[in-house]
Amino acid sequence: MFENGLMMQYFEWYMKSEPSLWSVLKKDVEKLKKCGVTSLWLPPAYKGAAGIEDRGYGVYDLYDLGEFDQKGTVRTKYGTKKEYIDAIEALHKAGINVYADVVLDHKIGADAMEEVTAQEFNGSNRYQMVGEGKTIGAWTSFTFPGRKGKYSDFTWNWNHFDGIDWDQDKLTKAIYKFTGKEWNNEVDLENGNYDYLMGADIDFNNRDVYEELVKWAAWYIDTTKVDGFRLDAVKHIPASFYRDFLNAVREETGEELFTVGEYWNGDVNVLTAYLNQINSEASLFDVPLHYNFYHCSKAGGAYDLRTILDGTLMKVCPVKAVTFVDNHDTQPGQSLESFVEDWFKPLAYSIILLREEGYPCVFYGDYKGIPHDKIKGKKQLLDKLMKLRATKAYGPQHDYLDDPDCIGWTREGDEEHKDSGLAVVMSDGKGGTKRMYIGTQFAGAHFSDVMGNAKYNIKIDEDGCGNFYVNRGSVAVWVRREPK
Repeated sequence: MFENGLMMQYFEWYMKSEPSLWSVLKKDVEKLKKCGVTSLWLPPAYKGAAGIEDRGYGVYDLYDLGEFDQKGTVRTKYGTKKEYIDAIEALHKAGINVYADVVLDHKIGADAMEEVTAQEFNGSNRYQMVGEGKTIGAWTSFTFPGRKGKYSDFTWNWNHFDGIDWDQDKLTKAIYKFTGKEWNNEVDLENGNYDYLMGADIDFNNRDVYEELVKWAAWYIDTTKVDGFRLDAVKHIPASFYRDFLNAVREETGEELFTVGEYWNGDVNVLTAYLNQINSEASLFDVPLHYNFYHCSKAGGAYDLRTILDGTLMKVCPVKAVTFVDNHDTQPGQSLESFVEDWFKPLAYSIILLREEGYPCVFYGDYKGIPHDKIKGKKQLLDKLMKLRATKAYGPQHDYLDDPDCIGWTREGDEEHKDSGLAVVMSDGKGGTKRMYIGTQFAGAHFSDVMGNAKYNIKIDEDGCGNFYVNRGSVAVWVRREPK
């Protein structure tokens, strides 16, 4: 029987290292399954430069999953390798897929410095060289002495990178491109060329690098049994690399490997162009939809709800859209902070969870809260909406995106899911009633609002239509419920 897919991002930026996330997750598996979660996106599991406090994005050793004494710790911020694999096994037993966060753009925390000839470039125009070439002290030698060659004897030196942002000789921070190297093409055009992001920037034109990363990915899948990837910062990596890399890893492992990339750009045309460049080997997070949610939540009722899906992957390319409301990058205090206002969260989550388009991803920080910023979790609300997705949100969809302040849609349900079908109506201003078609199979049936807007039932007429009500600035979800 077909089930709606539902991903959860199982971490937020400020979570503590104790208790270990992997041990907490193992205890949480059955609860997640019960509320309709079908897959988890887990944070980077390998050793970072900051050791036990590294969130995984300051990548040091891709092969160290919390097994070797490196960077002052054996375990990572999230736990040990054994805890990680045990958690994945528990998730698989419950029928939940696991997507690993893959950060390949850069490496940080080198074991030794090298003297390298480089040129300084303008940070806001990466094609503009500043001054003459010079020799700099570059942290580019990665030998992983704590691992001693286990799993891979590949070591990294400056030839495997094309630039860095620190000259140890002069203790100067700037963007330096190594002599003989070029910034990678097929990247985002921000700053002229957005190849360079941070740390020692990996040169994806280097064949040895490509082969090592494919080898690593095959090892990772064989070791952990993850079901796919979440790719970090793909706008900084050549599109052709991920096109070829994903194809090669799938051939090597024989696995389907669902993959979603994080290309942070609010222009849907940029995202669809990237999908074409990678031959649609991956899906993308729907960043434009997130910004629509954010702007609507800030508009105080002045947003035209009829346009809430305009310019989004959900509308233009739904089969490749992973929809989300917020994530670890948009939460308060982060560089991409654009946290959706609290009052709009129920509306936004209803859009990604109860419509047929897209593959929705629920954020841990919304679900369990963000203690660092005293933000309470919305577990009760999200449990309800996720359960509705799992049990009711099926069948043909009918849209009523026809009013600037009040929109809605219905799902007719299907025969596979008993009592499925629902009607959603929401308002960012004054409340109201929308007459919507939900199907003649419901003629004479009674529906009630599970969100608490209306305390009464309504009856579907012989034409299959009902008058569905919503309060001001809220969402109502109407499901079949016959009076006792």
